[in-house]
Amino acid sequence: MTIIGKHIRMERIMDRNSGRTIIVPMDHGVSVGPIDGIKDIKGAVATVAEAGANAIVEHKGLVGAGHRRGGSDIGLIVHLSASTSLSPFPHSKTLVCSVEEAIKLGADAVSIHVNIGDHQEKEMLNDFGRVAAEARTWGLPLLAMVYPRGEKIQDEYDVSVVKHAARVGCEMGADIVKVSYTGSTESFREVVDGSTVPVIIAGGAKMDSDRDILEMVKSSVEAGGAGVSIGRNVFQHAAPAKLIQAMSTIIFHDGTVEEALAVLGKA
Repeated sequence: MTIIGKHIRMERIMDRNSGRTIIVPMDHGVSVGPIDGIKDIKGAVATVAEAGANAIVEHKGLVGAGHRRGGSDIGLIVHLSASTSLSPFPHSKTLVCSVEEAIKLGADAVSIHVNIGDHQEKEMLNDFGRVAAEARTWGLPLLAMVYPRGEKIQDEYDVSVVKHAARVGCEMGADIVKVSYTGSTESFREVVDGSTVPVIIAGGAKMDSDRDILEMVKSSVEAGGAGVSIGRNVFQHAAPAKLIQAMSTIIFHDGTVEEALAVLGKA
C-alpha cells in the first residue's frame, strides 16, 4: 500500500506524462529572513500555482498561510532541515520537523538538505538515513537537496563533486535529488547518468538575465534532467508567472530557449 501511496503523491509533485517538474522553494525565511518575493507568502503561492508550477517547498510554520480555497491546486513539500545565515556554521543543517508531522500538515512529500563535506556531514547523513526510512514507511516521496560544501571542496559546481552529491542522494534513499547545475549539457549528463532517481537543478544565486536562466533549464533537460527547483530566480522575478510559463515551454513541451523567451515577450 505504501508503494501505491508514494506513486499517487509523486504525481502531485511531478507531471505524470513527462516525469518532469517545476518546484518553487519558499523556505528561505528561516535562513535569511523575510526576503522580497515571499513576504506575502499567500500571494506568492497563488502566483506560482496559477502559473502551473507543480509544487512548492515550505517550512511547517507557513503551511496553511499560503493556501486558500479556490484557485489552482499545487503540491506541498514540507522541508525538514534548517539553519540560519547568522550561525557560524550556516551549512550545518539540523532537523526541525518529522515525516509524521509533515503528513499531519497535509504534505505530498518531504525534503531534506544535506551538505556533504561539511564538518557535520556525519550528523546530516544520519538524519538523512532516518528520514528516508520514515518516508518509505509512510509512502511519502523524499526530495534530497545535496550539495558539496566543505573545506576540501574547491568548486561546488565541479561535475566530479556534483555527481558524487547526486549519487549520495539516491543511495541514501531519496526519490528525487536536487543538485547544482554544472555549467554544460555534457557535464550535467554525467550527473544524471550517475543517479538512479530523477535529478533536478537548483536555481542558484539570483540571475540578471532571463536567457541565462532558460538556457540553464534547457541544457539540464537535454542532459536528461527532470526539471527544476528554483526559488529566488522565480519569486523575485519581475513577472514570476511568465517565467514559470516560459520554463514550462521547455520542461513540458521540449520548446527552445527562443520559444520560451517569446512567452516573456523577449524573443
